[in-house]
Amino acid sequence: MRGLKKKRRMQIIALALLSLIGATWLIGYAFQDGINFFRAPSQIVADPPAPNEVFRIGGLVEEGTLVRGQGEAITFSVTDGGASVPVTYVGILPDLFREGEGMVGTGSFVNGVFQATEILARHDETYMPKEVIDALKEQGIYQEPDA
Repeated sequence: MRGLKKKRRMQIIALALLSLIGATWLIGYAFQDGINFFRAPSQIVADPPAPNEVFRIGGLVEEGTLVRGQGEAITFSVTDGGASVPVTYVGILPDLFREGEGMVGTGSFVNGVFQATEILARHDETYMPKEVIDALKEQGIYQEPDA
């Protein structure tokens, strides 16, 4: 009788351990496409990511680089003061998207150009994403907004 209890307990522990491993794998698999790492233009220039890697880029839209092409095609450069990365985007830009303003884009870096699938612009006069502020501070060009 005692051996049967011990055997049953070991089976339950093994089943629980397998369930935990399976749940961990499922969570990792689900997040595989949902995790987008943030990179500043200086980081991209210093260590270019693989063309199939999806990540976020953030910085300021460089003055004089915004060009609207045929249809919904747009090109511009994003900078953090230390480096500049050309960006292409096909779609409708947010209303507050302007040169000299902060932006965050999601996409991939292919042949030296960031191909954006999504562009976000700050939503009011004072907001800028923390990652963009940190990247601009690192380059020494961030200025606190006037209150």
